[in-house]
Amino acid sequence: MPSSRSHRRRSVTWPAVLVALALAGTSCATGTAADADRNADSPPGRTTPTTAPAAATTEFAPYVSATTAARTDGAGSPGTYNLAFVITDGAGGCTSTWGGTAAYDSAAVKARVAKLTASGADVRVSFGGAAGTEPALACGDTAALVAAYAKVLDAVGAAKADFDIEGDALTDSASVALRNEAIVQLQKERDLDVTYTLPVMPDGLEKGGRALLSDAAERGVRLSAVNIMAMNYGSAYTGDMGGYAEQAARAAHGQIADILGLSSARAWTSLHITAMAGVNDVAGETFTLADAARLRRFARQNGVGALSMWATFRDRACAEGVSTAEASDSCSGVEQTAGAFAEALGSD
Repeated sequence: MPSSRSHRRRSVTWPAVLVALALAGTSCATGTAADADRNADSPPGRTTPTTAPAAATTEFAPYVSATTAARTDGAGSPGTYNLAFVITDGAGGCTSTWGGTAAYDSAAVKARVAKLTASGADVRVSFGGAAGTEPALACGDTAALVAAYAKVLDAVGAAKADFDIEGDALTDSASVALRNEAIVQLQKERDLDVTYTLPVMPDGLEKGGRALLSDAAERGVRLSAVNIMAMNYGSAYTGDMGGYAEQAARAAHGQIADILGLSSARAWTSLHITAMAGVNDVAGETFTLADAARLRRFARQNGVGALSMWATFRDRACAEGVSTAEASDSCSGVEQTAGAFAEALGSD
């Protein structure tokens, strides 16, 4: 996120952003009686994932660099920070790194997490992203993958994990199955809140995302939420980005309810929405501050579990002379005060 997809390409890839930045400078819900009822009605061999109790408010949970602080990290009073991104080291093995630039147990990352959580916010480790290799694509078996995930979570003291699966990884059935099996094992061993971040179009989740969630349901993964990437739809979508985000959310809400066997209210709580602040990677797509305020109202009205954005370090105006014709790694490309998108998405 941003990502490359089979029918459109995003030019800014998250791990690449983290590389540039580095060079520059909660618990899983216990199954309720309602969950048990749903599982009892599930087809043989399928266990419907449980979800967290309905949230009283829509949380703000922006994506941040795990390695480099931004002045806007605290804008909008985040409840959770999504730490991007854990990938493998690129040497063909199963060793994890932060964006390919820092070891999974980096002392600098640990110190960064300590500062982020000093306000009382939580952290969620995000595995994958658009570039680099998510561990399930490199680790040879379930035990190795479980160990790889556990080492990162333990290194930063996190009890929340996100799996950002897109591009070719979304249709790699072997890694999808391996990842879900590893998550099931992790949830047997520890109290782990799990979310999936998936590509979306205005008409909902793509086929690969739906198949991934179905596999997770069948294997018994307990998902707290599905986070949709409401951005970069393609050259045919040049209209209102706020409207597209709402359309995508409504469609994904129905799909999540169906695939995971949730009530309408529960499905809204189990939906997270991530927008890309300002200029997106597809020409003609700009998510404005007005779009952000509109999306916040929509989320609160429907009980959406959380809103997020890519990313805190882009939540500022570009410096004079910096082109805003294309998405930038370090600024939004629109006129704004620093932290304005976070305030719009995170404030009631």
